[in-house]
Parts: sequence; structure tokens; C-alpha cells
Amino acid sequence: MADYREAPLATRPRTLDPAEYFNVSPEQRRLEERRAALRAQLKRQYQLQLNNPHRKELIEDPALTRWTYARTNNIYPNFRPTAKTSLLGGLFGVVPMFVLYFVFKTSRDNKEKRIKDGTYERPYKLSY
Repeated sequence: MADYREAPLATRPRTLDPAEYFNVSPEQRRLEERRAALRAQLKRQYQLQLNNPHRKELIEDPALTRWTYARTNNIYPNFRPTAKTSLLGGLFGVVPMFVLYFVFKTSRDNKEKRIKDGTYERPYKLSY
């Protein structure tokens, strides 16, 4: 712990904070030990169910269930539709398609017009 230096953008972990580590009351230590024992018991029960060769039922993992729910129902949205995101979506999603359509269409129309007028010199001749 003497060689530990704090990172500039991260907070000190609770386990390395001397005020939290050394000044813990016996009641707090007892509660932490009880939580650790309960966590170990749940982990052992899950491991026994998972490794049971004769199991027929599905094993419920609460952490996996919570993760799946959060992933499918998007309870932590990273995207909020606002005027700015709508404008940016239009600029980067819709406008390029119309620009490319306009460029390809005008290029094709000009080429077809020159072919009909007979002024277009084909770069690759297929027949002589």
C-alpha cells in the first residue's frame, strides 16, 4: 500500500482508503463478513446446480436475467431523440443518399445524351 499512487482521473478504491480500511467498527466488519458469507453461499449453490449432471430444469441466474432485461429493454438509454440528433441523422444519413443519387443520375444522363449525339468517345471498345 505504500507504493500506491492515485491515478489523476480516478478515485481511490474504497479498500485502499485508510479512513475506510482501518477505522471500521466491529459491527461494520460483522455486516461485511455476513454479506461475504451469503455471497459465497449463493455462489456455491449456483455452482452445485450448474454442475449437477442429472439436472432437468433451467437454472435461473439473477445477474444474467438483469443484464438481459437491461439490454433488451434499453433502460439505460445512450440515445435521446432531440433536434440536434435529428438534424445530424438527416445530414449524415439522408442527405448523402440524395447527393449520390443526383451525381450518378446527372452523370448517366449526360453520358446518354453524348452517346445519342454521337460525340461520346467510348474508352473501351467492345467491337471494331
